[in-house]
Amino acid sequence: MSSFARTDGTSDSADVRAARFATRAMFLVCGTVTASWAPQVPLAKARLGIDDGVLGLTLLGLGAGAMVAMPLAGFLASRFSSRVVTALGGLVICLSLPLVILAPDAPLLGLALFLFGAATGSMDVAMNVQATAVEARGTKPVMSSFHGMFSVGGLIGAGGASLLLGLGLSPLLVAVVVSGLMLVLLATQAGSMLPPERRPAQSGMRFTLPRGIVLVLGLLTFVLFQAEGAVLDWSAVFLHDARGQDPAVAGLGYAMFAVAMAVMRLAGDGITSRFGGETVVRLGSLLAAAGFLLAVLAPWPVAGLVGFALVGVGAANVVPVLFSAAGRVPGMPPGLAISTIATLGYCGILAGPAAIGFVADHVGLPMALGIVAALLVATAAAARAVRV
Repeated sequence: MSSFARTDGTSDSADVRAARFATRAMFLVCGTVTASWAPQVPLAKARLGIDDGVLGLTLLGLGAGAMVAMPLAGFLASRFSSRVVTALGGLVICLSLPLVILAPDAPLLGLALFLFGAATGSMDVAMNVQATAVEARGTKPVMSSFHGMFSVGGLIGAGGASLLLGLGLSPLLVAVVVSGLMLVLLATQAGSMLPPERRPAQSGMRFTLPRGIVLVLGLLTFVLFQAEGAVLDWSAVFLHDARGQDPAVAGLGYAMFAVAMAVMRLAGDGITSRFGGETVVRLGSLLAAAGFLLAVLAPWPVAGLVGFALVGVGAANVVPVLFSAAGRVPGMPPGLAISTIATLGYCGILAGPAAIGFVADHVGLPMALGIVAALLVATAAAARAVRV
């Protein structure tokens, strides 16, 4: 049984139920708006007339903004209110998306993406702090369903923006439609999140350096985000180059991964409640490792698709359990602990794919993906870290 929710048979209060719904809405907002930028990337490249190298540099602004903002957001969420930081982050995400589309040159695009990334990182940390508070006040694990709504938002954002662009809407109009709809959801639900807990005046919050178990949880998050980045950036390349699939089929690798992850996260609260966080981390990491190994070792193209879907099934609920564990670390404010592992996770999803490319240049892409599988096995071995 999970160790982070009450199981005494009592039901959740009305304010907890409302906060749970509102927090799911925040995850949906964040996932939808951020993912809606993905179909716009090639259009921005063509409009500005920049090459891949310049585009890559401008896209670094998004990750840099997130990593700079995350530690500060964690401190502010713990010191003041995760509700306020979540709402403000969501507001800036929605308002900055059209600015990204309007950027007239590469430097201003990078600056707009830095703002967009900072808002995304701030909201990401703060809504996870809110999620740990909702889970602590409730009677059962709920973190996986929160992250599941982020995954659903990603599917809605990327798919919806692609559909609207395909119907002939301009990139700016698509951004305005997405941002406008999400602003309505944000405005109607933000007030239902839990307010900050009252703290004794003498226990003023101080900025505390992460240490011990938080760093362990952060390293595990790094591995899981690196695995996600590997599928995002390298699954299509692997299926095309190593398995001879045409680009349309090769792109299904990530699609199957994303759908599998969304479905498993929506079912993850029940799984975590039944088997416990440690088992979810151990078996989920092993299952994800098996997915990578199936993809790279089995010679049949369909095995690659099944393998990447299996990675999504296994990895889906590991990160939510790690975030829940970080929020329960004694002696450290939840905001600081969560911002630490979130920042390390972003390092994994940003630096991991580049490292895979470097290794692939020397030993081949199948071996590089095999190393990711080995790191997931090591994560399974360290699953006891969630016992906090």
